Amino acid sequence: MMSITRQQAWDKLCEWTESDALRKHARSLEIVMRQAALRYGAGESDVESWGAAGLLHDADYDKWPEDHPNRIVAWLREQGEEAIAHAVSAHHTGWNVPYESQLDKTLLACDELTGFIGACCFVRPDGIHSLAPKSVKKKLKDKSFAAKVDRYEINAGVEMLGADLTEHIQMIIDSLKPHADELGLNGSEN
Repeated sequence: MMSITRQQAWDKLCEWTESDALRKHARSLEIVMRQAALRYGAGESDVESWGAAGLLHDADYDKWPEDHPNRIVAWLREQGEEAIAHAVSAHHTGWNVPYESQLDKTLLACDELTGFIGACCFVRPDGIHSLAPKSVKKKLKDKSFAAKVDRYEINAGVEMLGADLTEHIQMIIDSLKPHADELGLNGSEN
């Protein structure tokens, strides 16, 4: 049972994150992680906490990039959200925190890939609406496209989950598609 509400998580994100792009990334990852809880987690009982992990994983990055994710991890621990705090710590690969839970592994497998899929949508006329895993995988091979996206993290996370990359990409696309308007994923023609 989570000790924080979804509204508290959203309020903390908005308090610390002014960037619309970073808020949209956080919201995107929340949506994806909620779906991922059904696929990789214990099901409905994980949806809220996994969603909160997605929403809050970069909450301190906008204001304190050099200190990320120290502040959000500390806040989560103060709220009694140790599992989410651990996953957020592990997603910051520079800390070398071990990936112990499905939540830890899934957050890593979804974070960079969700952002990458968003980047793929921006260069397509109809965005996410016709995006297929084959196109995403082709773009992943192009190191100059979305060059800051860490391909190693994507592959490591998917491998740790024991997931099929194509199916994992499709799950993320399917999760985001109903929210295309909210997330700005309708493509370059819109």
